[in-house]
Amino acid sequence: MNASQRKGLLVVSSLAALLALGACDRFDNRTVGQKVDNAASKTARAAREAGEDTKSMGAAGASKVADGMITTKVNAALVADKDLSAVKIDVDTRDGVVTLTGPAPSAGAREHATELAKSIKGVTSVNNQLVVRAG
Repeated sequence: MNASQRKGLLVVSSLAALLALGACDRFDNRTVGQKVDNAASKTARAAREAGEDTKSMGAAGASKVADGMITTKVNAALVADKDLSAVKIDVDTRDGVVTLTGPAPSAGAREHATELAKSIKGVTSVNNQLVVRAG
């Protein structure tokens, strides 16, 4: 793994840690440890995906690192939003296309999640599959 790959993974890991700490919300029933474990798992998965084929890093590997960074930044933006931080939204990125899945507290919050994701540099489009939950 070269220096730029290590730097990218360090940035992804750092953002994931911040995301985990920012995810502490009184409306979330998970413990802090569970939230940190979840963020660590996502970071590890992004690192594995980024490093799966270091021998042929090229554009495909660089794309995986970029996708991992986009995912982390979208997650951080969602956690920072007061309407969306209390719900579990899964974010996946492939080739700059962000897919959002999970619940949304309202139609407005659902659309706001799309706008937050679109505002992240490198996002080419957003596939919003969030489901508005009643109550």
